Amino acid sequence: MAETSIEWTDATWNPVAGCSIMSAGCTNCYAMRMAARLEAMGVEKYKGLTRKSGGRAKWTGALHLDEKALTVPASWSRPRNVFVNSMSDLFHPDVPVDFIRKVWKAMAETRRHTYQILTKRPDRMAKVLSDGFDILPNVWLGASVEDDRVLHRLDDLRTVPAAIRFVSFEPLIGSVAGGRLDGIHWAIVGGESGPNARPLDPVWVDEIFDMCTDADTAFFFKQWGGVNKKATGRSYRGKTWDQMPALSM
Repeated sequence: MAETSIEWTDATWNPVAGCSIMSAGCTNCYAMRMAARLEAMGVEKYKGLTRKSGGRAKWTGALHLDEKALTVPASWSRPRNVFVNSMSDLFHPDVPVDFIRKVWKAMAETRRHTYQILTKRPDRMAKVLSDGFDILPNVWLGASVEDDRVLHRLDDLRTVPAAIRFVSFEPLIGSVAGGRLDGIHWAIVGGESGPNARPLDPVWVDEIFDMCTDADTAFFFKQWGGVNKKATGRSYRGKTWDQMPALSM
């Protein structure tokens, strides 16, 4: 477990490490850079998960299933929001269903925590969880949507059996005005950050804000992003938007 500066959660938990590039939102993935750093520091869990390409770290597609990590949440006495697999995707096609069941068991046994699972593969999430998995009230299930080329993920997400469904429009690199948020309880919006950040058009944020209003979806504005995200801040329409589904639904 690691405490985190991610605005919408308290901690990260990574029973899986490693991933593969799925769509345009993955191009500048912070987790690839972090995995490369951790391997350079000698952390065995991240060995062989990235390679250098064009001077930058890229996923190799290899995964590491960390059985020891499954016991970690039980050691936290204080309830917290937990981002599951910030360094991977629990519903990557190479994560076995049996291992996902172990993750589910760990979350079911620690209901004092709220778990937030984000995937770029909500189609597999829906398929796997529809086969004998309990809907856990402390588990929120979400999908990443970066532009209108992957709006189908919203439709897939709506079929996921979940107490709370959420979408992360981050990094938002294009308009998603053609999407719908009915059946989705929470929307996180954020621009890309880092040295190669692609720009965020404020109109795209306005479009999502209006979608949230129409669907009664909680709106969380994470950041404008850019090379220096602290400089651009996270104020939208003159205020900070930190709505959460448990509070606003």
